[in-house]
Amino acid sequence: MPRFYLDLPLAAGQWLDLPESVARHVHVLRLREGDLLTLFNGHGGEFDATLAALGKKSAQARLDGHRPVERESSLAMTLVQAVSSGERMDYTLQKAVELGVATIQPVFSERSVVRLAGERAEKRMAHWQGVLEAACEQCGRNRIPGLRPLLPFGQWLQAAPADGLRLLLAPGGGTRLRDLPAAGTISLLAGPEGGLTDEEAAAALAAGWQPPKPPRSRRLQRCRRCGAISERRAYLTRKPASERATLRGASRTVWVTAQLCTPGTTTASPFSIAW
Repeated sequence: MPRFYLDLPLAAGQWLDLPESVARHVHVLRLREGDLLTLFNGHGGEFDATLAALGKKSAQARLDGHRPVERESSLAMTLVQAVSSGERMDYTLQKAVELGVATIQPVFSERSVVRLAGERAEKRMAHWQGVLEAACEQCGRNRIPGLRPLLPFGQWLQAAPADGLRLLLAPGGGTRLRDLPAAGTISLLAGPEGGLTDEEAAAALAAGWQPPKPPRSRRLQRCRRCGAISERRAYLTRKPASERATLRGASRTVWVTAQLCTPGTTTASPFSIAW
């Protein structure tokens, strides 16, 4: 069933003119009057809806009822991501949403190829917000992850909160993910394509960030960010042994399934992501 995010107040029994972008998507999908939809506005739960009317460039839906469905992880995860170029950043944000990250903090590091300021920065932030919303539509989450303002790496590090478990995704770590202490919140710091500079990594270490031990095989290092998120979610929330074993195996393979990303789903959709 198609799912659409609407930044609007929603209530059961409401008749709603769908926004132009959603109406255009409805036409692209070749939906017809009477087809069923799922609508959500990021405030929890989702609404069953029926496509009531279709115009040439418009669409109207009737909200039939609200379902208080929550698919958020009990582990509060924040991804601090140094800006990478083009589709790489979009892909990272998409997979972070699918893996249950609750907050995303983009930062500029010295090796960030893309430099944004003023109107360009505002447009890129709006684009990233759209990526997060689209990813929630696809993976079944009903709450949109928070996107914090874009900051230079040094400015962010000085003001970064010191609570929870803070992991620096960089080579040189000696502690396995499973051996780290349990915590209700976790923050992951990842560099751009070329990684953080030695100075930036040293500053993060001095501020209390710690690098976990990476996979031994170079062939498997491409999926470390996904593995870090999924395995820590299982161990820090004390999931059953069977689920921990599944997530532990996923962190050591290039393929991570959508079943690890969205609790309650069974569709396997393999992907990999560069750390």
